[in-house]
Amino acid sequence: MIRLFPLLIFVSVSTFAQPIAKHNLVFDSLAKRWDEGIPLGNGWLGALIWQKDNKIRMSLDRGDLWDDRPMPEIDKLKFKWVVEKVKMNQYDSVQKIGDEPYEKYPAPTKIPGAAIEFDLDKIGKVKRVSLDISNGLSVVEFENGVKFNNYIHATRRVGYFGFENINEDIIPELIIPNYNKGNNGKTDIVSGQSPGRLGYEKGTVKKGIDYILYHQPTWKNNYYEVLVKWYHFPGKKIIGEWTITNNEPATLPAINAVVKEPTGWPSHIDWWNDYWKRSSVSIPDSILERQYYLDMYKFGCVARSDTPPISLQAIWTADDGRLPPWKGDFHHDLNTELSYWPGYSGNHLDLTEGFTNWLWKVKEENKRWTKQYFEIDGLNVPGVTTISGKPMGGWIQYAMSPTTSAWLAQHFYLQWIYSMNKNFLVEKAFPYINDVCMFLDHVTSDSAIRKLPLSSTPEYNNNNIKAWFLNWTNYDLALVKNAFETLWAVNVNLKRENEARYWLLQWSALPQFNSNETGLTIAVNQDLDYSHRHQNHLHAIHPLGLLNMEDSIERMIIENSLSHIEKMGTRKWVGYSFAWIASIYARAQNGDSAAINLKRFATNFVSSNSFHLNGDQKGGEYSDFTYRPFTLEGNFAFAQGIHEMLLQSHKDFIEVFPALPKEWNNVSFRTLRTEGAFLISAKKENGVVMEVKIRSEVGGVLRIKLPFKTWINTGIDRSEIKIVNGIAEMKTKKGQTITFKDAFE
Repeated sequence: MIRLFPLLIFVSVSTFAQPIAKHNLVFDSLAKRWDEGIPLGNGWLGALIWQKDNKIRMSLDRGDLWDDRPMPEIDKLKFKWVVEKVKMNQYDSVQKIGDEPYEKYPAPTKIPGAAIEFDLDKIGKVKRVSLDISNGLSVVEFENGVKFNNYIHATRRVGYFGFENINEDIIPELIIPNYNKGNNGKTDIVSGQSPGRLGYEKGTVKKGIDYILYHQPTWKNNYYEVLVKWYHFPGKKIIGEWTITNNEPATLPAINAVVKEPTGWPSHIDWWNDYWKRSSVSIPDSILERQYYLDMYKFGCVARSDTPPISLQAIWTADDGRLPPWKGDFHHDLNTELSYWPGYSGNHLDLTEGFTNWLWKVKEENKRWTKQYFEIDGLNVPGVTTISGKPMGGWIQYAMSPTTSAWLAQHFYLQWIYSMNKNFLVEKAFPYINDVCMFLDHVTSDSAIRKLPLSSTPEYNNNNIKAWFLNWTNYDLALVKNAFETLWAVNVNLKRENEARYWLLQWSALPQFNSNETGLTIAVNQDLDYSHRHQNHLHAIHPLGLLNMEDSIERMIIENSLSHIEKMGTRKWVGYSFAWIASIYARAQNGDSAAINLKRFATNFVSSNSFHLNGDQKGGEYSDFTYRPFTLEGNFAFAQGIHEMLLQSHKDFIEVFPALPKEWNNVSFRTLRTEGAFLISAKKENGVVMEVKIRSEVGGVLRIKLPFKTWINTGIDRSEIKIVNGIAEMKTKKGQTITFKDAFE
């Protein structure tokens, strides 16, 4: 039975996988930089496989490895005091407390785990490096026939590595972070600070004949452990496993115990098969299709229902001897929100649930901060937080914005509207959104026209007093409008008529969006007057869908906004700017511009392993930013850009192929999810939409804009379909499947 184990653990055959070989990562050598390494992960653990000096290096990480100490001085801040200082034009004192500590102190911060290295002199010369994204198996092949295999189990907190055809007795070396090498070094927040500044006690490394155990004390009696074990098998094989634990002793089951019930690899494969079965797309642009599948692979690596949410780098903390860029924290001014976009329409609600589960978990801490900083009841969330939801400060216009929770509340709404799970609505979505709106009700002035004491839009005018506005920004206004409208809709669904009426009244007391010949402005008397990396002033278009092309006035606002964006240019954009604008173009039904911006992202702003590196990696072809801090939100916004081109449901009807480029004649997708819990599949051949299939997961009214002049249908009687203004409307039953086909097929 022992001889069977290595075969079971590294068989790469999959019974079902949407990605195909051309989507995989394949190289003829190991990457020489950590941010170009082969990425593996399961939401808890992560690894990057690359070469440092003459060693194969596996950079190991765990999502909840955090130094979670409170940010010094941050609780001295009060919103009323900030308002007074801004109005008095005395902002230095605000920055001293709210902004400077973020860059001054090394913690709170995400912290790195460790690394495993193997000496290449004992192995040979690399000839091929690959990652099969259908199952998360990485294989490094050598000229002498040696193979080095790696994967992280999809559901267990353990990673596996193995050598085949190895003649040498390869012993892994565990490389620990430089927590004890002094407190000097760079303090730049983008480059990352020195781990030595954290002041940790020296970690201990215990070695045995077949294991290495590393114990690292961290802040305030916390610790983490890294355990590596390995075994020799007949046939020149070595199999190893590793794990990282947080505040608990590290243990691993003996390989022999696993062999008695060899289910590790099959259960891993089952998870990935199920993941890829959830949805698929086929588009004629090979660059965009490959980037899409690589990004959806990464989404499967970083999200689970019970894991920490997706932070800036999630489970792939920088392995360059420093702490991660921007402390690897949770930025809620776009980073966390964009990261979950493709999960809803991609039919991965089990993974998006991890975000709302975490927000629910830290809700009481967020309510404490809301009371402390704003001195009112209800729920807001710091725009920059630790893993336990504590505030971190830094550019407090955004890190302590009064509307952050309104954007986060949208994810509770999305989790419900895409699933139609009534229990989730009653137990989590409604209470969370209600608490957020209670805060917004209190923080906005109670007058005929509601107003915020101070408003802003990330990160316009960066971090100076001009970043504050005494009138509404369109960013803040869109979020508050959407929150009140959402709570109204939720109350209607729950048949809470009086409450619904109240929130509709509060919504009606908000002003209209400010617009002019440039489209949506930043704020009253403030146009977008320079190229700017955030698209937040266009929130009403996407992701909130408060403005739509069906209304002639709103159409003009949308088109003027995009025309003005083009006039301002992209020189101050970063990667996610291009990915996000693609979804906005898709909402404007401009598929050509959506595809152009996605192509710019995929060809200029990602590493060879598909990681979003923020800056233009071709020396500034489209952007003046040419640096390379790795963050994930751009990757996932890219995937959503593809979804938005193929299917939209943010209005009161579903639209198939709403924003395809003119030359995309052959396109298809399978079981993408829409609002109302409908699973849609469709195909277009030779420029003609041939079929649209809808499965109603929970039942309910279906309204869909059919892309046919004439059509035939199955699964429902024709008499049950009403056509209203070009929209087919019908009542569906739970589990019902309805198919529409072109009549001339």
